Amino acid sequence: MKRCIICALATVLLISCGQKDQKPLKNEVLILGTIHGGHLTDSVYNLQYLRKLVKEINPDFILAEIPPDRFQAAIEGYTRDDSISEPRVMRFPEYVDVIFPLTKEMDFEIIPTAGWTKPMADERSAKLYAISQDTSRTADWAAYTEANERSDSVYRATEKVNNPYFIHTDTYDSIQDISLQVYNRLFNVELGLGGWDNINIAHYWNIEKALEKHRYSGKRFLITYGAGHKSWFVRELRKRDDIKLIEMEPFLKAIEQE
Repeated sequence: MKRCIICALATVLLISCGQKDQKPLKNEVLILGTIHGGHLTDSVYNLQYLRKLVKEINPDFILAEIPPDRFQAAIEGYTRDDSISEPRVMRFPEYVDVIFPLTKEMDFEIIPTAGWTKPMADERSAKLYAISQDTSRTADWAAYTEANERSDSVYRATEKVNNPYFIHTDTYDSIQDISLQVYNRLFNVELGLGGWDNINIAHYWNIEKALEKHRYSGKRFLITYGAGHKSWFVRELRKRDDIKLIEMEPFLKAIEQE
């Protein structure tokens, strides 16, 4: 009897020690920089390429640039007639033609995370137009347009426009920041919720909620946003110690070897 009790206690201790030694499973996170309508016309980074890439990544969750309040209508429309009729989501071919159709073949969950709202977008457009017409803001508007032109010029000079490898590099991010940082410095506060930092804070708040909900679950998350948002998200994600931030390059190479 004593021997049985001792054996049982030893087993409990071994199990307990084993559980203590187990490290929590970090989630993997990748950021896929999209080019929205550019996927419809680009000779390389097109919808077929994007489809192969998502399949190769094989995510458990896709954190999408879709506002939560527009997601249900998009899902209902797609479930009903295999098409997207929700106006905001329709603007993004990466969802209409790739990600929603892939839900029939793959086992991932789409989580809407965009902080965008129509009132915010309308207010931002109106304020930017007012600034562009305000003679007292001529210098600010000139600085903004010059930064856009400089960013575009540097990007074209790389001869890698819409190259999926280049889009997923720090160099690409630094080129985008030429214009985005000026835009942010000049107008972020004035544009309110539509300012560059402000809208990214709203996006990232939803992204972080999803990551927190599934913390240490050993899953793979794919964040799909316009490529300009990538550097902002990367800076925040690098502050987390509970995830593995995965580079896109191995997946790009894998689909080109198929």
